[in-house]
Amino acid sequence: MNSKQLDLATRRGMLKARIDEQRRALGQHAVPLQAALARGDSVLQGVDWLKHHPLAIGAAVAAVVVARPKQAWRWAKRGFLIWRGWQVVRSSLAAIR
Repeated sequence: MNSKQLDLATRRGMLKARIDEQRRALGQHAVPLQAALARGDSVLQGVDWLKHHPLAIGAAVAAVVVARPKQAWRWAKRGFLIWRGWQVVRSSLAAIR
């Protein structure tokens, strides 16, 4: 092996070692994110369950309306305003892209 190939092989080995160290460090830094991502996954699973069980939502809404109609109406208005605000923000962001 000539000296140029030897230098390239040595440099390649050093770079691979550096990459391995960076991957290990990244893995250690990602540990705190695992809990947050797990919570996000559980929320998404809950949303998926609700999509497949719309009667559960209807029953919960009916129970709230029967129990406290004034509060249910107030929260429904707030929810609608939040939903509309989100729609406006989302369409604005889509227009920017």
